[in-house]
Amino acid sequence: MNYKRLLIIAAVSVLLLSTSIYSQDALTIDQSIEIALENSPQIRRSILNLERSKESLNAQNASLLSQFNLSVTPFEYTKDRQFNDFFSTWNTSETKRSYGTFSINQPIIWTDGVVSFINRFSWQDSYSEFQNEQSSTFSNNLYLSYSQPLFTYNRTRLQLDELELDLENAALGYAIQKLAITRNVSEAFYNVYQQTMRVQIANDEYESQKQNYDLTQKKVDADILSKDELYQAELNMLNSQMSYQNEKVTLQNQLDNFKQLIGMPIENEISIIADVSYNPLQVDLEKAITSGINSRMELRQREIDIENSQFDLIKTSATNEFYGNISLSAGLIGTDEAVGNIYDKPTNNQQFTLSFDIPIFDWGERESRIKASEKNIDVANLSLEDEKIGIIVSLRSVYRNLENLETQIEISQISERNAQLSYEINLERYSNGDLTSYDLQQFQSQLSEAKLNRINALINYRLELLNLKIQSLYDFEKDQPVMPDIKYEKN
Repeated sequence: MNYKRLLIIAAVSVLLLSTSIYSQDALTIDQSIEIALENSPQIRRSILNLERSKESLNAQNASLLSQFNLSVTPFEYTKDRQFNDFFSTWNTSETKRSYGTFSINQPIIWTDGVVSFINRFSWQDSYSEFQNEQSSTFSNNLYLSYSQPLFTYNRTRLQLDELELDLENAALGYAIQKLAITRNVSEAFYNVYQQTMRVQIANDEYESQKQNYDLTQKKVDADILSKDELYQAELNMLNSQMSYQNEKVTLQNQLDNFKQLIGMPIENEISIIADVSYNPLQVDLEKAITSGINSRMELRQREIDIENSQFDLIKTSATNEFYGNISLSAGLIGTDEAVGNIYDKPTNNQQFTLSFDIPIFDWGERESRIKASEKNIDVANLSLEDEKIGIIVSLRSVYRNLENLETQIEISQISERNAQLSYEINLERYSNGDLTSYDLQQFQSQLSEAKLNRINALINYRLELLNLKIQSLYDFEKDQPVMPDIKYEKN
């Protein structure tokens, strides 16, 4: 069977083997992968996870911008009766109040401090029974304040860095999932193609057995052969028919599984177009390893694990830490019965606070937590090194498999050619009455097996080339790096 015949067979609709009222979609491997990437639940989960990480980072970036807040209490009324110890008498007070506060808060990412501009305006009407006095005043408190943590890590910067790493990790996960889908769909696609070829070979064998049976029937009718040869020829024909039917059922089951994998409706009828042509490829192992080490996204994920472990160490180091805070504010406050005269006699309003939180003794809690976090960093570093070694081992294995498959393809080509010639020679012997039906069946089975071996070797070679491409992120067929689709944007 030459290459041209093999390609023609691959393009034949696999469902022409059975009657159907549905239209058929002819799918290539690239089309199958594209459909799977649109419909795969794993891809959709990766996209949702990516969008979640992106929105979390957007929210954090938005929180670093100036925050404008307005709090309004249109009316508040209180009436209270309390005992005055100094005058030894009870006093009833009544207060009506309206107030509102407008503030602008600006986080400072470089220092983890916060600058605030605050204006509080209020009106109050109060009555006191004790001196039978009533007053109504307006007040406005306008001030600028700044709060700054001391002797600790920058929590704002660290949280932003964590979210940026989370987004990058989600983007890498999405790209890795796409490669995994590509691998799974490719394997399933070639499995369907392989089964299609098994059906075709089984059909060829069945047709040959029918021809042999017809020939045997004529020879028996002409008293050239005994009836036991006819019985054997009929048995061979029925066995080949049964094998043909079994292969068709297996194909239908594989087609359903394939449609489920790529997300197509089960009732759709499909055909496949596969190219398993063989062109020996020269692979540079060192180039493949270098590309894999420099490009594999799993390595970046392990590096992200290390960075996250270092962030955890920073936060753990703050357990029972010596902590300080400085805050200061300055502004003006004015009060008057007339709203227009509030700042006729303003009062300067200043405040300065320096505070410390000093741990005395924690029974070694902080030290133990720090050691545990340091071990996590060591584990993350070991995972990175193990990932690198795993990539090298995998690429070396793929390289050896490709060399072995090239040898297998060459052997299978010779085996198929010899099996075909042997079958044709023995078919002639059978026609001349020099060979039994049982013996001819052995040569027929040998030819079918040789055909399958060659097809399997070609399919395995194509899959191993794909494996090399995914493992090294380098396309040796096109001699260019593979650029993964990483949806990663920092807003």
